[in-house]
Amino acid sequence: MTHLEKAVELQKNGYHCSQAIIGAFANELGYNLKDCFKISTCFGGGMREGGICGCITASFMVLGMAFGFYDPQDKELELYGNKKAEEFLSLFKEQMAGDITCKAILGQDISKPEGLAVIRKEGLMLKLCPRAMRVCIAIVEEMIADYHTRKNDFSKVDTVETDDLTSIIKHADKRRRFTGSVAKLLDSMDKKVAFIQFDIKRFKIINDLYGEKFGDEVLFFISEKLKTICSENQFFMNVRADVFIIVTEYETDDELDDIITRLEEDLEEFKEVKLQLSFGVYTVEDREMEIRQMEDRAAMARKAAKKEVVTNRLFYQEQFKELLYTRKFIEENMNSAINEKQFKMYLQPKYSISKNKIVGAEALVRWIHPQRGMVYPNEFIPIFEENGFIRMVDYYIWEEACHFIKKCTGLGIKDCPVSVNVSRQHLKDMEFMRVLVAYIRNNAIDKSLLELEITETANDEKISKVAEQLKEDGFTLLMDDFGSGYSSLNVLLETPFDVLKLDKKFMDNMMASDKGKLILEYVVAMAKKLELELLAEGVETKEQVELLSKIGCDRVQGYYYAKPMPQEEFFEMLCREREIEKA
Repeated sequence: MTHLEKAVELQKNGYHCSQAIIGAFANELGYNLKDCFKISTCFGGGMREGGICGCITASFMVLGMAFGFYDPQDKELELYGNKKAEEFLSLFKEQMAGDITCKAILGQDISKPEGLAVIRKEGLMLKLCPRAMRVCIAIVEEMIADYHTRKNDFSKVDTVETDDLTSIIKHADKRRRFTGSVAKLLDSMDKKVAFIQFDIKRFKIINDLYGEKFGDEVLFFISEKLKTICSENQFFMNVRADVFIIVTEYETDDELDDIITRLEEDLEEFKEVKLQLSFGVYTVEDREMEIRQMEDRAAMARKAAKKEVVTNRLFYQEQFKELLYTRKFIEENMNSAINEKQFKMYLQPKYSISKNKIVGAEALVRWIHPQRGMVYPNEFIPIFEENGFIRMVDYYIWEEACHFIKKCTGLGIKDCPVSVNVSRQHLKDMEFMRVLVAYIRNNAIDKSLLELEITETANDEKISKVAEQLKEDGFTLLMDDFGSGYSSLNVLLETPFDVLKLDKKFMDNMMASDKGKLILEYVVAMAKKLELELLAEGVETKEQVELLSKIGCDRVQGYYYAKPMPQEEFFEMLCREREIEKA
């Protein structure tokens, strides 16, 4: 029987649409039919209240079971699931002419006794629900088939170039296999077990100097080497970017040191480029602990090792626990922080030196937790960038910035653009552009008043094309952290920026000597010849202001003028300067 035939048969036997759909897929997904009925009944509450169609709820559950969304910390897989859910709902709406509720599909309100009486009397569920069931099952079948096709494709050829979606599926599949192997190792081995996590020191510089394609070749080289290095009871995975982890059995600490030494020797060079590695080691004490927590402990040791001068390897120590607790707190509270508006937009003024006047502001995020108080960006931003939640935070700040601009323009202040950060993750697809345009349209503001800051390291070809599209669509682009890396001049050739933001560290280094000041002067002159505006970040002293003014850099931002402040405080300052009375 087909899935549709099974679902129709179950419906005829008295099961509602949600039960019928999940029941049609239960056996092949390895689930007990009765358990599926119980679960779908619990999740069918919205349907019984006349809300979203039960076919949709059941379809989401089937897709979740088919794709294996079981790891709450696997944010890539979660993002993939969210995309597929949005895609499913869009297709369902299209094929059902916009009808997604029981009331719309049945023409009667199932939550009211009189509506339910009509539905039962006329047999509307048996007459009308099969259409929704048919649409849902067809979409689900196609999505599951596509998922397995992608898995089969990348399992045959590991080096094939993949799109973002296939990469997510591939990584999730590798993660599942790795976690399964490690779990068996922890359950079966009498020997001790250790997690060794390592990365490449200054990998960003390798990417900047030799290009991201070369960086990818380095990562592939390491993966291939690990296949030969690791024995039957040693499992490895490329966690993300240049971060790798090996789980190994061992007997003594000296044996662990030998393993790390061999890794260093076998991975010390690729195409005459020296690779320096940092290692973090966690030796397992409690085998009942979640594998992710073990990985986190190795990661804490690795990050601490990166800061060491004497050694490049550290074992996990108890004092790292505070960092683990902080990470756990952040990941457990980030969703509620968005929903409860705990994130606040702060604004840091940008000034014209010559006019001593505010000429704009940069939107920054602060997290004020109701119990913990201020959670600082250096604590949560790296974690959000790692797990993908930075997208949600950016969206939140973008919307707040648009609201603020609307409030200003309502008072006639139309010369104070607000710049917002566009994280590298956004630049990998075009979804963020639709979000930006929607916020601008909904607030009826001029596009020129919302400026976009892109970090200079975001310099691959795909990202450059997205930046060009943004430029064509009328956005003003700022290169953030100019001078912080080695690719600045290359990026200027490839990406159509309007403003260069001189990095604070670059400024500090240049101000330290006469030679540095001369370099700074030439950078300003170069920008003018390229018809680019300049903005100096991190300006904290009168000496910096005087030099910048002398060499022709008029726009500045930093503590010398003002620290980041709550948007309400900035609004008060702006209104006083513009001599405008608030409504």
